[in-house]
Parts: sequence; structure tokens; C-alpha cells
Amino acid sequence: MNTWDFQSIVVGNEINLSAIASHFGINKKFKWEDPLVLSGTALNGLLKNTENKHVYMYNFGSLIFINLAFNEIQDVVKYLKTIDKTIKIDNIQKFSDDYRLEVSPEYEYSLGNEVMTASVFEKYYIDIIAMILAKSISLEKIEYETDMLLDNIEDVIGFLEQGKLNMSDKELAKATAKVIRFKYNTISNLMLFEKPSAAWTNEDIEKFFMELMNLFDIEDRYSKITRKTEILRNITEVFGSLSHEKRATKLEVIVVVLILFEVILALIEFFSPFYH
Repeated sequence: MNTWDFQSIVVGNEINLSAIASHFGINKKFKWEDPLVLSGTALNGLLKNTENKHVYMYNFGSLIFINLAFNEIQDVVKYLKTIDKTIKIDNIQKFSDDYRLEVSPEYEYSLGNEVMTASVFEKYYIDIIAMILAKSISLEKIEYETDMLLDNIEDVIGFLEQGKLNMSDKELAKATAKVIRFKYNTISNLMLFEKPSAAWTNEDIEKFFMELMNLFDIEDRYSKITRKTEILRNITEVFGSLSHEKRATKLEVIVVVLILFEVILALIEFFSPFYH
């Protein structure tokens, strides 16, 4: 029996694949679905034993490690950070998932939540599993951050219920930017529903891709994030409207005060001769 153990992590919103590829002497122009794959001699110096070990890197911030121990994963990530400073080491355990592929002539083809079995090995199994795991773990990070933002905005809603608008223009701008960033990460970067190029010409690859998409609930999770970001967008629009109204009311009060002040000055000037 042959086995492949996958470990997925998120190290940021984006990875500079070109810089890392250049560092390892790989000259390639990456398309959206193309991962940078390190294996064999490329891992020499990073790992003591590189046999049957692979690292898949995706531009949207996910890394997939195949047959690497946890300490080896740590070493690789630390080294990659010396090339791309935006990589975050503290996310190694915060957002992670694992999967296993087992191939043996006595097995039947089966997809499970944690293990896939097959009687015959196909090269595209590794590529597609890595891609779906990368999308899934990146979605997990976005789900967490979206929920955190919703929790923070709930506090502001509580102040509104008390008749207080406790959100500054700067905080409002930050909240709106986060909502826009979430939409950018899920739609523009992840390209969640785009099939790999090989799937357009190979029905087996397309079928396997769709099976894994369904297994990891990619579409359903994406729909939930979309609904939450719409709620966030609507809330920030309401906050923006209230903030503008509040500012307009202050300006109106200032104008009225200035007018009253001018009237008082005019009255003082008018009546002052009668007191001399």
C-alpha cells in the first residue's frame, strides 16, 4: 500500500510565488490555478530526507505539505519567510487541516472526509487534492475573520440600541475595507469555482474535482460567506449614513449658533448707544 499524507496551512492572504520560484531557480509565469511545487532536489538543504515529499504553494496564501513531519513543515515555512516577508508563521497551527490518500490493488475507490482510497494511482489525484485542500483551508481563515468582524459589529449595534453611535469615521472605513477585502479574497484570489485547465479536456479529472468540491462543501461555505459579507456591507452602509447624518446635524447646530451669535452682536451694537 502506498500512502500520501496531506497537511494544509494558511500563511497569509497572498504569497509571492514568483520571488520564491526565482530563489529556487524556477523560471515560470504562474497562472491563477498554477501552484509552485517543490520536491526532490529543490528541498535539499531544507529536509534531511526528501523522498516522496512535496510542497505545493498557492498564490492565495495556502501551503500544502505532502508526507512532511510537523517539525519539517515548521522549518520549510521559516525558510520561505526569509524569501517572502509577508508569510505569517503564527498561522501554522491556527488554520490547518489534513487528509490522506491510500492506494492498494485490494482497495475500492472511495472518498471519505479524512481518507481517500483507490486501487490505482493517478497523478492528478495529488494535484486536485492539494488544490481543494488549499481552497478549503483558505476559506476556513476567511470564515473565522468574517465571524470575528460580525462579533465586533454586534458591539456597535448594541451602542446604537442605546442611542449611541460609537464608531468613528476611521473605524467605519476600516470595517468597510475588511468587507471589500473578504469579497476580493473569495472571488478574485481563490477563484473557487474555476476548474483547473486539465479538467476542461479530461472528464475523469473534472469529475474528481467536482467530487472533492462537494466533499469539502466549498460551494455551501462560499454561499454562507457571501451572505455574511452582504450583511456586513449593509450594516456598514447604515453606519455610514448615520455618521453622515450625525455630522450634518452638528454642522447645522454650529451654523445656528453662529447665526445667533451674529444676531446677539448686532443687537449689542444697536442698543449700545442708548447706554452712553
